[in-house]
Amino acid sequence: MDIRFIAGFGPITRSGEAGLAFWASALGLRFDEMAPDHHHAHELPGANVFGLWPLAQAAAATFGVEEWPADRPVPQAWVEFEMVSPEAVEAGAVELVEGGHEVLRGAHQEPWGQWVARLQSPEGLLVGLSYLRDFHPEAAIR
Repeated sequence: MDIRFIAGFGPITRSGEAGLAFWASALGLRFDEMAPDHHHAHELPGANVFGLWPLAQAAAATFGVEEWPADRPVPQAWVEFEMVSPEAVEAGAVELVEGGHEVLRGAHQEPWGQWVARLQSPEGLLVGLSYLRDFHPEAAIR
């Protein structure tokens, strides 16, 4: 098998309107409708990481405990959107809250240096706004 890159990724939506409203309005992604209620964000570059993340670690990173809260949908996947700076992660989290979205964990710096804020999509996907200096070679110059 000769896998070259992640060709596509996206949540399976239960409500096309709610899903599109979250991904397009809350996160500002631009979509083209390919078929009725089937949308693609073609101009969004691909993933730099494909990672298997244990639920206990995702819970600890989001809630500070290794058990996922029983009152929240258990995520089947995660996606992080890389931002231009730690300040952009903070501003994005504030924008989401001001837009009426529940941010599960506000902008913070992880021990390995990544800045991240987390929330959950209507489908239950764990979503992060992220800044990892390793993804920004120009930041090493500063």
